Amino acid sequence: MLSYRHLFHAGSFADVFKHVLLTQLLLSLNEKDKPYFYLDTHAGIGLYDLSHPWAQKGREFESGIKKLWGRTDIPAAMKPYMDIVRAENADGHLRYYPGSPRIARKLIRPIDRIALTELNKTDCAVLHELFARDKRVNVQLMDGLQSLKANLPPKERRGMVLIDSAFDVSREFARLAAALAEAHTRWATGTYAIWYPLMGAGVIRGFEKQIEAAGIKKVLQFELSVLSEDASTMPGSGMIIVNPPWKFDTEMRTLLRWLWSALTVDGAGGVKVNWLVRE
Repeated sequence: MLSYRHLFHAGSFADVFKHVLLTQLLLSLNEKDKPYFYLDTHAGIGLYDLSHPWAQKGREFESGIKKLWGRTDIPAAMKPYMDIVRAENADGHLRYYPGSPRIARKLIRPIDRIALTELNKTDCAVLHELFARDKRVNVQLMDGLQSLKANLPPKERRGMVLIDSAFDVSREFARLAAALAEAHTRWATGTYAIWYPLMGAGVIRGFEKQIEAAGIKKVLQFELSVLSEDASTMPGSGMIIVNPPWKFDTEMRTLLRWLWSALTVDGAGGVKVNWLVRE
């Protein structure tokens, strides 16, 4: 299980993977003129100080964003993501890492809208303060999966949901699959991005089967692992994307292969791009 407080994991290879995909999904939504809605179900605190003792405990950022920080060969498709991270560190030294709420806020347009939900009262208060003067951002103290019922379908009709559960409770995969199925019945045209840790082939296959059984179409799966399967820590993570943009599979395959080469430890792991359910 992962620690619920994301500060322990901020900037890790799993964060980089997740946020690179999130950035590309939001940029795709920006290509059309009509407004859209972005819902972040497990928003955290929005901005993370990597010098904090919690972040320093495991120093997981060293396996992720720190490996990219000094590189001069970042692919063009990754530049918007790196620009957002660099903007939080204007002095050129890596100290702050933006969470998904901060990344989304940097990318949405004046016509778009954000809802951020967080269950932990302390974290929610920090998040609320971060966006206190921003009329386009609504911060809600709420269980992440319950927020799907509260916020969907949105008035904009276009948009996406990021579900980034902490996996600190049992049967989280089953809860996620059921919540996705229910949300999809309420808003079938939205894009859903569901992050998950790699926890063993049997567990992941069970999750895949639940999603397949839900009858949802256009389900794309990405996985990025950078450690060997017998590593003592999580070797990688995945993301299920419902209703991805056109050609997203081929475009992200190239980008994730580069990212794997930059983050892998001794050539371990790899990239998986798979249509779990086609249209």
